[in-house]
Amino acid sequence: MEFRCVHCGSGVKTLFVQYSPGNIRLMKCDNCKAVADEYIECEITIVLIDLILHKRKAYRHVLYNVLNRNTVDAEGILWKSIFIYLFTDAHRNLILINSKGHWGSSTGSFASIWAGGMMMMEVLLGNFAFFGVLLLMKRLFMKSSSQVTSNKDIFLAILVSSYFKLFVVAMMVWEFPASVLFIIDIFVLSSNAVALTVLQQETMTGGMGMCLSAHAAKVVANHALEFLLVRVL
Repeated sequence: MEFRCVHCGSGVKTLFVQYSPGNIRLMKCDNCKAVADEYIECEITIVLIDLILHKRKAYRHVLYNVLNRNTVDAEGILWKSIFIYLFTDAHRNLILINSKGHWGSSTGSFASIWAGGMMMMEVLLGNFAFFGVLLLMKRLFMKSSSQVTSNKDIFLAILVSSYFKLFVVAMMVWEFPASVLFIIDIFVLSSNAVALTVLQQETMTGGMGMCLSAHAAKVVANHALEFLLVRVL
């Protein structure tokens, strides 16, 4: 994956020239003539704020210029992101189960182990449905896209753009109403749509359509197994 201008998305050979330690010159994009990536000199807080504001240039900076396969171990980041993603999803489901009182009705260690296994199955099946539908939508509706994106890049973009799921970790320490989870879900959905829009160079409507379909498939799979979990417990 080549470096990209954060403004127009055009490919650039290099983002900066380093003359000495701490002395660099940012390169300009040949297409739009603007500085290719001014985020290089910004604090990570500025990048995080622009990500929260869903600025496309911030997503281009992270997906193309920070997570570039030529400069970082993308495979290692992918596996770590998968672990964090599944962990936060599992804790989200646990919060929902506790809020509905289903967990409290379990008696005995065997029932608790069975419920935990069912919850993990719900997480795995839900995400299998999510990514399966996402890749299917990519194959069906993005054949005309000028940007050919590998499935690994799609996975990494979705995982990284789901960063707001980390807020679920805070719910382990501080008590929040379960309704906060749905606010997090909406934010993750919109963030995923922006990431896909940037990665595929498609319209926001196309990215949102893909994400809505994938999240709908995940919700259906989760509710199906949740219904089974309630019946068993």
